[in-house]
Amino acid sequence: MSLAVTGATGLVGRFFVEEALARGEPVTVLTRRPPPAGFFSAAVAHRPYTLGDRPDLAGVAAVIHCAFAHVPGRYRGGEGDDPAGFQRANLDGSVALFEAARAAGVERLLFLSSRAVYGAYPPGTVLTEAMAPQPDTLYGQVKWQAEQALFALAGPGFAPVSLRATGVYGPAGPGQRHKWADLFDDFRAGRPIAPRRGTEVHGDDLAAAARLVRMAAPGAVAGRPVNLSDLVLDRHDLLALVARHEGLTAPLPAPADSPVSAMDCARMRALGWQPGGWARLRSSLPALL
Repeated sequence: MSLAVTGATGLVGRFFVEEALARGEPVTVLTRRPPPAGFFSAAVAHRPYTLGDRPDLAGVAAVIHCAFAHVPGRYRGGEGDDPAGFQRANLDGSVALFEAARAAGVERLLFLSSRAVYGAYPPGTVLTEAMAPQPDTLYGQVKWQAEQALFALAGPGFAPVSLRATGVYGPAGPGQRHKWADLFDDFRAGRPIAPRRGTEVHGDDLAAAARLVRMAAPGAVAGRPVNLSDLVLDRHDLLALVARHEGLTAPLPAPADSPVSAMDCARMRALGWQPGGWARLRSSLPALL
C-alpha cells in the first residue's frame, strides 16, 4: 500500500512516515519543499503541497493529513491575530485535500484531529467518541468542522477516519526540538515551573494506531473518529524522571491538583491497539534528554 502524508516534516507527521518506512512501504511526503537530505531514515518521494492545494494523488492508496497552519509553537491559540485566515487556511484547505483524495480514488484518508474537539466538558469527564463535541477554542472548532466535512464524503471506496489524538511526545526530527525541550531547559536552570497534568501519547504509538486503522475493515472505522491517548502525566512525575537521569537537584513543581479528562480509547483497543504506557515513556527519555 502506498502512503502519502501531508505535514510530513512536522513533529507529529514524521512518526507516520517513519512507521511506514520501517515496514518497507513507499511513502510520498506532501510538503512545500522537499525534506532535507537525511531527515528521514530512508528515501521518500516528494510532491509539492500547500494547504488549499488539490495535489496529484495518483497511485496513492492512503493519505494521512497532518498539515496545519498555525502560529509557531501553538495549536490552541494558533490563530494569532488572524482568526479568519486561520479558519480559511485550515478548514478550506483540509476540505480541498479531502475532495482531491476521494476524486483520485484514495481508499483510506486519516485526518489528524484532536482531543480539543471535546472542549467544554468539565475536568474529570471521561471522553468518549459518542459524546457531542463542544469545542471551546477556534482550534477545536476547526478540527471538528473538518471532521464533519470529511465524514460527509464517506462512501463506497472511500473510508475516512479522524484520529482524535491527545498531546504527542517523542524524539523530534533532525534539527528540531521535541515538545518538552523548553520545559527540560527551564527545569535544569531552576526556573519556576507551573504545575500541570495532561494526557499524552507517544508518536510511535500514534503511528501504530494509524496502521491498525488503515488495515481494519472499512465498515469498522469508516466515517468515525477514534480517540488516541495513553498516559495521564503530571509534570512533577516527568521531571522527577529527568532529575533521576541527570542527577539534578532543582526543585520539582508541585503535583497538579486539578482533575484531568481522560480519553476512553476502547474503540481503538478493540482493533488491537496497545500503547506503551509508562514503560514507553521511560525507555524514550534518554533520547529526549
